[in-house]
Amino acid sequence: MAGTVARWVAEGTVAQLVCCTSGDARSDDASAEPLELAAAREREQREAAALVGYAAVTFLHQPEGALANDLALREQLVRLIRSLRPDAVASHDPRVLVSEDGYVNHVDHRACGAAAIDAVEPAARNAMAFPGLARAEGLAPHTVGRLYLFWSERPDITVAIGDQLETKRRALAAHASQAQRPVNEVTEAFALIDLQR
Repeated sequence: MAGTVARWVAEGTVAQLVCCTSGDARSDDASAEPLELAAAREREQREAAALVGYAAVTFLHQPEGALANDLALREQLVRLIRSLRPDAVASHDPRVLVSEDGYVNHVDHRACGAAAIDAVEPAARNAMAFPGLARAEGLAPHTVGRLYLFWSERPDITVAIGDQLETKRRALAAHASQAQRPVNEVTEAFALIDLQR
């Protein structure tokens, strides 16, 4: 999504990134210290986000590998949506378990995508969903205009990111502790599903 967001930011969009986890358990080294790993991953994510042009990064610090689409996570996401009042939200397509090319979608990605969808519709716009947010915190309901899902197997739009390809490469390279494929394999377009199309 980095190239797409970089393009939107270059065109005037103000983007903010929300990370549900901090990567505290994603390592092949069983002796890795989770807090140190999370700190390194958060530094890398902030560096990548700055390259892309995100205005801010928020970490929810949920445990890596144990993210659940539950009321607590949805309340955190609804609080952010009502605070930031975005025109659009983008998240993982939770329907992809194993892609056609054999990629196994991480359990946290699926949970994050499902929670984002549930937070956008109907929770963020429904005054009776998490009423304490409105009553105690003054966070009025908000309707998100567009919901995009990425890494989908059923995209209905494609965003050309040729002008942002180098930005995407540099952002990917910033994730040095978890690079799994050569950075030069990124593509010049990114496919998304626009659920409000």
